[in-house]
Amino acid sequence: MIGDLTITSLRGGAIDAISSADLDRKTALAQESATRWFARRVSLRSPLDAALPDRPGRPEKPVLTPPTQVEKRSLHTLRGRIALLHAIAHIELNAVDLALDIVARFATEQVPNSFFDGWMLVAFEEAKHFRMVRARLNDLGADYGDLPAHDGLWQAAHSTRNDLTARLAVVPLILEARGLDVTPSLQAKMRQTGDLESAAVLDVIYNDEKGHVAVGAKWFRFLCAREKRDPAKAFQELVRANFRGPLKPPFNDLARAEAGLTPSFYRSLASISHA
Repeated sequence: MIGDLTITSLRGGAIDAISSADLDRKTALAQESATRWFARRVSLRSPLDAALPDRPGRPEKPVLTPPTQVEKRSLHTLRGRIALLHAIAHIELNAVDLALDIVARFATEQVPNSFFDGWMLVAFEEAKHFRMVRARLNDLGADYGDLPAHDGLWQAAHSTRNDLTARLAVVPLILEARGLDVTPSLQAKMRQTGDLESAAVLDVIYNDEKGHVAVGAKWFRFLCAREKRDPAKAFQELVRANFRGPLKPPFNDLARAEAGLTPSFYRSLASISHA
């Protein structure tokens, strides 16, 4: 069990969680910071807050490699399902740190407190997802860290560290939205192999991720309205400037639209490579 979680403020709790290399402590801090913030038991910022680290705390494993070197395996084998779940655990862990980073890094932005409410709900749920996937890996005789993983997600965060609008464009509206595109087929494949437990974990993640993309779309539109920018055009400009690689179809247009991300945002970018 995690010991006393001293939280100086919302930003302080987020920074401590990002910095922690103990993943049980990281997820506990994320969720406890969210719970205290929702109850308005902590302030947004404090002079006692630690400095925001350049990189999140991580255990010694997994070894981080370029995305091209992460092996792909068939879901019809146990090793393949473990590899997929391991990759998802890595994505969810990064998502915890990304949600906390947007809170801590942009805590001085002129935005309503409901901005921080939204992102701390995301952080709370991403921590829940990581724990669920890790528990499922344990059920299958594996653990997070057993396989290599890639570092692309944090690189996307680093490239948008000075621009909140760009961060919203790249992280929730590209990276999280990608989860809405690919998860339904993974759910179906897990069911086909008879792994209903893993499919059930993916169901929870998929339903929550719609809400996460919606939080991103809401605040992206809010900032665009304040700056009198057209949201779809602003999205395209920010993606071209800050995201390497193409936006890959097929897109889950229905789930994206439910989250406030309409095809006018991303369709024109689908065939463009920024490599």
